[in-house]
Amino acid sequence: MAYHSGYGAHGSKHRARAAPDPPPLFDDTSGGYSSQPGGYPAPGADVAFNVNHLLGDPMANVAMAYGSSIASHGKDMVHKELHRFVSVNKLKYFFAVDTAYVAKKLGLLVFPYTHQNWEVQYSRDAPLPPRRDLNAPDLYIPTMAFITYVLLAGIALGIQKRFSPEVLGLCASTALVWVVMEVLALLLGIYLATVRSDLSTFHLLAYSGYKYVGMILSVLTGLLFGSDGYYVALAWTSSALMYFLVRSLRTAALGPDSMGGSAPRQRLQLYLTLGAAAFQPLIIYWLTFHLVR
Repeated sequence: MAYHSGYGAHGSKHRARAAPDPPPLFDDTSGGYSSQPGGYPAPGADVAFNVNHLLGDPMANVAMAYGSSIASHGKDMVHKELHRFVSVNKLKYFFAVDTAYVAKKLGLLVFPYTHQNWEVQYSRDAPLPPRRDLNAPDLYIPTMAFITYVLLAGIALGIQKRFSPEVLGLCASTALVWVVMEVLALLLGIYLATVRSDLSTFHLLAYSGYKYVGMILSVLTGLLFGSDGYYVALAWTSSALMYFLVRSLRTAALGPDSMGGSAPRQRLQLYLTLGAAAFQPLIIYWLTFHLVR
């Protein structure tokens, strides 16, 4: 009996020291989450579950397809309306420039006093493109000058510790709105004065956009030399732009087709040109004085 009792005790101790069951080779993922201490899901598992659920939702797929179709339809409508109201061929004419033209035109905008012939050249009743005629207006310089002005305004605001996306957006939108209002005012003045000329909306937009060149020079000079340099540059660029616009617009608005009109009408056309030119320094100052301190 002692033998059996001792054997039983020995066997019990042997079973108590037996090794535990080996862990499984793979975790059980049937519940959708990996096993973590405390029962929490693995990091990122909930995100993956939500994305998979969203992609697998039929209503989400239908909404995405419907949104894509609306965006595509809207894009086609914009292109259709753009081609309806804006002639692409006419717009290409104002961007037909080269490096030589841009350099000469910038010099003409800064110092126009020695230029002699201001008439736009024609070939077979069609005006020559800007790269072949320095007097032809273009939209390349105003577009690039507007972008440069916005970038320069951001630099000036950053130097003054006043930069924010909202302030920069306000500067850009204000500069653009002033040009649009100026073009609309000129179109109204030309209509009321019954001016017979080849000036189109693109021509007026180009002439109005040349002020950005003077604005850039004024702000840049102000940043380098202070307020005194700013006012000197403002006076120079404003006078040069006024002279340029008077000569250019007077040649276009008071061309041979309108020379046969009555004297009061010709005076009205001249006053319209002078008024448009005299308004430029005010706009340049209003859009640039807050950038130089």
